[in-house]
Amino acid sequence: MFSAFANYWKFGRKTEHSMTTGEPKDTWAAGKLYEPYVGRWSRLVAKNFLAWLEMPPNLDWLDVGCGTGALTDVILRHAKPRSVKGVDPSAGYVEHARAHIIDPRATFDVGDAQSLPLDSGRFDVTAAGLVLNFVPNPSLAVREMARTVRPGGVVAAYVWDYAGKMELMRYFWDAAVELDRAALEFDEGRRFPLCKPDPLIELFTQSRLREVQVVPIDVPTRFRDFDDYWTPFLGGQGPAPGYAMSLSEERRRALRDRIRGKLPIARDGSIDLIARAWAVRSRT
Repeated sequence: MFSAFANYWKFGRKTEHSMTTGEPKDTWAAGKLYEPYVGRWSRLVAKNFLAWLEMPPNLDWLDVGCGTGALTDVILRHAKPRSVKGVDPSAGYVEHARAHIIDPRATFDVGDAQSLPLDSGRFDVTAAGLVLNFVPNPSLAVREMARTVRPGGVVAAYVWDYAGKMELMRYFWDAAVELDRAALEFDEGRRFPLCKPDPLIELFTQSRLREVQVVPIDVPTRFRDFDDYWTPFLGGQGPAPGYAMSLSEERRRALRDRIRGKLPIARDGSIDLIARAWAVRSRT
């Protein structure tokens, strides 16, 4: 399932595979393009995620796959940490996080989730936001997360419900498949098995973690108009935007019109959707 991502984590969360050969093409490198796509919604999920974890203040946190720093930023604002270390394979994302998060409690480094460049037992909480689906070996990543946590510490994560209620992506892929059955190959709901509760529970249980729990986190995603929904798909950051930008202008216009015809657009032009993530927590 993850063979197409063999170079993803090693080379800065970026893969270059041809749409015509049936292999996924995902690009994750530009923070300013990621933010309007899902970065703005990931912050809402992160806040609810922290409320569910209910961690006390003055803890040392590790944010694995920190990306542009969305989860780190929310931890700093709401969890009252002693420190937060963010690690991500993309130098571009780490640069973006460093430039936008200047809190002295936060530090960021380039690193591989499957081989974290950190000492064992250094953190009280290790979390991964919206990233485990993209790691070539998620079992290895979870074991590494557990290794960095002190005995009795918390290992947690959340992933988008690509196959169900991550609606901004579901409307996109459902329309894409109606126009081209080959788009199934790139649909995150099909590609990523960890976007459901049972596989998440199994992943953490097999990593010998205790007290494993999974809950859904739903946040509203309100778009002011169709352009607010559609324009981020033209940024090329992630599977759906990558697919959109691989199309000819004519086919991309047909996809845009098909999606527009299916979205629940209100009289004022706004679009109200739901973004669901599955959150998992455990203890070492």
